[in-house]
Amino acid sequence: MAQKEGSGSSSTGSGKIERFSTSGFILAAIGSSVGLGNMWKFPYITGKYGGAAFFLMFIICLIVVGLPILLAEMAIGRSGRGNAAASLFNITGKKHWKWIGTVPVVTSFLIMCYYGVVAGWTLHYTVLSFSGSLSDVNTDFTAAFTNFAGGYAPLFWQAVVMLITGIVIAKGISGGIEKYNKILIPGFLVILLILMFRSLTLPGAGAGVEFFLAPDFSKLSRASILTALGHAFFSLSLGMGCMLTYGSYVRKEQSLGKAALAIGAGDLFYALLAGLIIFPTVFSYGLKPDQGVGLAFMALPAAFAQMPLGAFFGGLFFLLLAIAAITSCFSILEVPVAYAMGQWNWSRKKAAILVCVFSFILGVPAALSVGGVLSFISLDGKSIFDLFDFVTSYILMPVGGFIVTIFTGYAWKRAGEEAGISGFWYDTWMFILRYVAPILIILIFLYSVGIIQPE
Repeated sequence: MAQKEGSGSSSTGSGKIERFSTSGFILAAIGSSVGLGNMWKFPYITGKYGGAAFFLMFIICLIVVGLPILLAEMAIGRSGRGNAAASLFNITGKKHWKWIGTVPVVTSFLIMCYYGVVAGWTLHYTVLSFSGSLSDVNTDFTAAFTNFAGGYAPLFWQAVVMLITGIVIAKGISGGIEKYNKILIPGFLVILLILMFRSLTLPGAGAGVEFFLAPDFSKLSRASILTALGHAFFSLSLGMGCMLTYGSYVRKEQSLGKAALAIGAGDLFYALLAGLIIFPTVFSYGLKPDQGVGLAFMALPAAFAQMPLGAFFGGLFFLLLAIAAITSCFSILEVPVAYAMGQWNWSRKKAAILVCVFSFILGVPAALSVGGVLSFISLDGKSIFDLFDFVTSYILMPVGGFIVTIFTGYAWKRAGEEAGISGFWYDTWMFILRYVAPILIILIFLYSVGIIQPE
C-alpha cells in the first residue's frame, strides 16, 4: 500500500498526527450534517411536498440509504488515513482511484464558494434582527432582502464567514474544529429549544404541528419520494468528502456503527426541532409553508416583526441559521484543505489561507448574481449562484456518493472489518451498497437534471 502518498490530511503538515476525541468527532459530524440543509432547505421542501408524509419518507430514506453510505465514507477515511482522494488510493494501491477521489474534493471546494454567500446572509440578518431593524411590521421584507442581496454588502459578510472558517480550520482538529463544535453545537441546541417553546405557544400553532407531524399520504408523490431521498443524502453531507475526511481523524477504538447511528439521530432530531419552530410560526401568522428559499429571509422576518419580543426571537433564529451554516463550513472547507496538505505538503495554515482566498474569489460572482450586477448572466435560466448549487447538489454530490458505494461494495474487500460489522448486518450493508444505493442515486441524478419527471 502506498500509505505515504496523500496521507498528510491527518497531520498538521509538520508531521504531527491529528485525531478527534470520541465526543469531538460525533459533535463535529453532527455540526457538518446539521447545516442550512436542516434549518433552511428542509422546512421549505417539507412545506412544498406535503408536510408530515414527506417528513416520514425522509426518515425512511435517511435510515435505508443515508446511514449505510455514511458508514462507508467514515470507514474509507479511517482505513485510508488520507484526504478524500488519497484514502481510496491508500486502501487499494491503484492510482485511478486517487484521480476518481478528487471528485468530492472539487465538490466541497465549489460548495464552499456559494455556501459562504448564504452563510453571510444569515450573519447579516442576525445583526439586523438583534438591532431591531427587522421589527417594523410595515417593512416590505421581500424588497428588503432583494435590495440587500442585489448590492455589494453580501461580499463583506461572505468575507467574514471565510475569515471565521479559515481561522478555525488553521487551528487544526482538536484545537480548531473539535473545540469550536463543542461550544457551538450545545449552544445551537439551547437556542433551538428556546425557539421551539416560543413557537409552540403561539396562537394557532397547533395547525402547524399537525401539518408537520400528522401524515396525509394522499399528498405523497413519486417526486416527493425522490426529493426526500435526495435530501437525506444532502443533509448527511454525503458525496462531498466531508465524512470521509473526518473519518481519517477517527481513532481506531471508536465504533463507526455507533457513530453513524448517533450522527443520523442527531441530524433527524435537529430536523424535527427545526420543523417544530418554523411550521407553528408560519401557520400562526398566516404564512404559506411552501414559499421556497424566501421562507427564511422574507416570510419569517414578517412573522417575527409581529411577535412580542420579535427582535430577540428573530435574532435567535438567524443566529441559529448562522451557527448551522458555519459549523458546516468547517467540514466543507476541511476537505480541500486536507487535500492541499497531503497533495502538495502545505502546512495547515498555508492551505487554510489559500483555499479560503480562492473560495472567496470564486464566490464573488455567485454573490453578485443574486439580483446584483451579474444577475444578467444566466444559463438555461439559472444564475451563477444557481449554477453553483445545481452542479454541486444535483450532479457532483450524487456522483461522489456513487463512487463511495461502488468502491465499498466492489473494490474494497475488507470494508466490513473496518466498519466493525459482520454476519447479517454486513450482508445487508453490502446489499444496499451494491444494489440499492447505486440505483437510487442514479434515480436522484436523473430526476434532478430533469431526464425523468415523475408525477
